[in-house]
Amino acid sequence: MTLTKDDLHGLFTAIVTPFTAEGAVDYDAVKALVKRQLAAGATGIVPIGGTGEYPALSRGERAGVVSACVEAAEGAPVLPGVLSTGYEDALEAGRDFLAAGAAGLMLVTPYYAVGPQEGMRAYFARYRDTVDLPLMAYEIPRRTNAALSPETYARLAEDGTIIGMKYSNYDVPGFIATLREAGDRLAVLSGEEPLFATHVALGAKGGVLASASLYPEYWIKVFDLARNGDLAGALAMQHRIDPVLTAIYRETNPGPLKALMKMAGQDMGPVRLPLTAPSAETMAMLTAVLGHIGQSEAA
Repeated sequence: MTLTKDDLHGLFTAIVTPFTAEGAVDYDAVKALVKRQLAAGATGIVPIGGTGEYPALSRGERAGVVSACVEAAEGAPVLPGVLSTGYEDALEAGRDFLAAGAAGLMLVTPYYAVGPQEGMRAYFARYRDTVDLPLMAYEIPRRTNAALSPETYARLAEDGTIIGMKYSNYDVPGFIATLREAGDRLAVLSGEEPLFATHVALGAKGGVLASASLYPEYWIKVFDLARNGDLAGALAMQHRIDPVLTAIYRETNPGPLKALMKMAGQDMGPVRLPLTAPSAETMAMLTAVLGHIGQSEAA
């Protein structure tokens, strides 16, 4: 069954990529992590985005991670990230992920060589015509220096190029404008934990969240409160996890997140260069927040 915008709702966990102590991909740990997320109530899995260290993986490793996720998901949607800078590399990855059984792809806005709105629209459209998988656009301008306008998203939704988007952007007026222009034709998912409850209250259908790798149940509760009209309750829960977010995003994701997961008994291994283990100061913050909101509280 082909994925549609109506399938993009609730929590899609942006999972870390587990490595062994020697730095190899731990495919058994990938499968275990996926199963835990789905058992907790996640709707689907988004592997090998930024949280999954896409740039640090080889082509074969990326395809292997997607294959492991699809096997463990047992029919739940897997939408791997495609974070390549160039069209041909992105095309190669998309074809690999299609062969591995992905239900769709999360394609980042073109970056480094940033084109005009029409050029970026054409990039997505040509990609969708070439790789026969539903697309979720990934907007994260603080990393890419590129953002699509609400009007461009409306055009991409209108012609069926994309079925959804991950909005990793603190521009709330832009978020509202995107919902106004295209919210009836695509599923807008929040990619910002600090704004997650607000995004859902404004009309987001769910979220693609990295910290859900450790706290899926917690974020599902926040989502349920927000979508059922209890924004105050959702914000209260979200504020309780703010110290965790401050700690895990103090340095480049997913280094601190992996360190916190290890403290919580879920060892996902190290990160790959150029990322390094968190600093002593960040480790101290992580130790403090693990006690602030432990797994038992998040479950």
